[in-house]
Amino acid sequence: MSGLVRTEPLRGEPPLRVPGDAFSVVVLLQGYAEPEGVGDAVRADGSVTLLLPQAWGPASGRREPPPEGYEAKTALEEAARGPILVDTAGPWAREALLGALAGQGVAPGDVTLVVGTHGHSDHIGNLGLFPAAALLVSHDFCLPGGRYLPHGLAEEQPLRLGPGLEVWATPGHGGQRDVSVVVAGTALGTVMIVGDVFERDGDEDSWQALSEDPVSQEHSRKRVLGTADVVVPGHGAPFRVIREASAPETEGLGNSRPDLVIGDKEPTVHR
Repeated sequence: MSGLVRTEPLRGEPPLRVPGDAFSVVVLLQGYAEPEGVGDAVRADGSVTLLLPQAWGPASGRREPPPEGYEAKTALEEAARGPILVDTAGPWAREALLGALAGQGVAPGDVTLVVGTHGHSDHIGNLGLFPAAALLVSHDFCLPGGRYLPHGLAEEQPLRLGPGLEVWATPGHGGQRDVSVVVAGTALGTVMIVGDVFERDGDEDSWQALSEDPVSQEHSRKRVLGTADVVVPGHGAPFRVIREASAPETEGLGNSRPDLVIGDKEPTVHR
C-alpha cells in the first residue's frame, strides 16, 4: 500500500446502509473466504450489495421492460430506475439473500437490474431469482427474455446508468471482463463495489494467487484506490480509503469525507 493511501474497515454488520443523493448503498450480505479442512479447500461466498434509487419505493410497482427499439444506453438507464443488485452470492445463499432483500422492503420482482461483477459461481449463483430484471454480467448485457444488446464498455469508456452511477471495466481477477460499480454522492463519498478486484481489506499478499491476469488487476486496484472513498470487496467487510493530506487530488468521482464515521446501521456526520 502506498504511503499516501491507507485503508481501514468500516464498523457495523450487514445490512450496512449508506444513504446517498441519488442512490443509497446497502451491503446486504458480507462475503467471506475461509480455509476448511486440510489441503487448499476454502469455503467462500461473495458479497451482495443493493442500490436503491431515492425516487423508488415499494409502492412504485414493477416497470415494464423497454420496447424492442431501445438501445443499450437507454435500456440501462431505464433499468437503473428501480432497485439494482450487485452480485447475488452462491445458490447456497438463496434464503439468506431473499431474507436480506425482504428486510429492505424489496421483493425479487422489484429488482430491475442485476450486475454480476464476474462469472464465478459465488457471485452470480442466484440470477434465476430475478427473471424480470435486466442483467449485466461481466460485459454481457441482456433484457428480460434474453435479448442481448451491445454497449461499448471498455476501460476508457464506462457505462453511465444514472446520476453519479457508473459501471467500470476493471479487468484482472476473472480475466478481461470483470466490472465494478461506482456510486458517487453518498454520505461517505464515492462507494465502489468491486467484486474480487479486492478480495478483502489487507489482501496485498494473497490476491495474486487467485488472479487470471495480475498485471491488469494491479492496474484496476490502483484505479479503485485513486477513486473510491469506500470499497465493498468480494470476500470481506467494506473498508474506507484514507488519503493523506499531502496527496494530490485524484481524478474521478471520489470525495473523501474525514468527518464521517459509520455506526451499526447508518453513517453519522460529526458537526
